[in-house]
Amino acid sequence: MALIITDECINCDVCEPECPNEAIYLGLEIYEIDPHKCTECVGHFDEPQCVQVCPVACIPVNPQFVEDRETLWQKYRRLQLETNNSAGH
Repeated sequence: MALIITDECINCDVCEPECPNEAIYLGLEIYEIDPHKCTECVGHFDEPQCVQVCPVACIPVNPQFVEDRETLWQKYRRLQLETNNSAGH
């Protein structure tokens, strides 16, 4: 499942640098999460790092992108291949 940042976000800037997939970016009003890059940190950490550091607990599961753990692993592997290919490996 991808995560989503709700409008309770206070733009504190702590989540963006914690994302190993670079899925978090500053949107028009608040930070947003690209669901195609979010793996809930599967492949990197045991728990989503953005959720761990968020001081207002505004990062729930995105109900429009419900994915099981195997799907998240597949997304992680795809993102790693894309990163390696773009780096010229």
